[in-house]
Amino acid sequence: MTKLIAPSILAADFGNLQRDIEMVNSSDADWFHIDIMDGVFVPNISFGMPVLKAISQHAKKTIDVHLMIVDPDRYIQTFADLGANVLTVHYEACTHLHRTIQAIKAAGMKAGVALNPHTPIAVLEDIIKDLDLVCIMSVNPGFGGQSFIENTYKKVSQLKHLIEFSESSCQIEIDGGVTDQNANALVEAGADVLVAGSFVFRSDDPTATIKNLKAIVN
Repeated sequence: MTKLIAPSILAADFGNLQRDIEMVNSSDADWFHIDIMDGVFVPNISFGMPVLKAISQHAKKTIDVHLMIVDPDRYIQTFADLGANVLTVHYEACTHLHRTIQAIKAAGMKAGVALNPHTPIAVLEDIIKDLDLVCIMSVNPGFGGQSFIENTYKKVSQLKHLIEFSESSCQIEIDGGVTDQNANALVEAGADVLVAGSFVFRSDDPTATIKNLKAIVN
């Protein structure tokens, strides 16, 4: 299966957002990764609905929305209406996770669950077959530009084992601190989708950086 690169728009230049969206459109990237933060679940606030709507009007690739918010159930249909193709909620933010996943699918989107660095893979055992995506946070959520947490490799391997044991078709996404130095090792551990923010958008040539990452993992 082809490994996917998902540039994180949180690291884009907000003053030139359309330019950066067009760059991703014309690059070798596969998805747009969009972080929605509420300042409650994580200590930061990011995009609101109007910005996501603007992004979705220009984006020509899969829109992968990562909700770092409390009570995500209130907004599932809203994100579907705004053009999200994949909607990922945090395990730690959902009291009734199975119901949330079913609601995401009923709204016509693929359903993902994100795990914070301290949350073990085992919490997904009873729901893994219902998921399209698991996002392993390889930094603490809330801010871009953080250092990669080395324990991530072990968690990816554990998750891959669970997916194979359960005969799930779920994809593994890594979010945080992804660079050309760890991309190959992450894929070898079992990752399918790599989210890269600062590494892409703060490079001298983001298009070339994306192309290089894609070549490393495929």
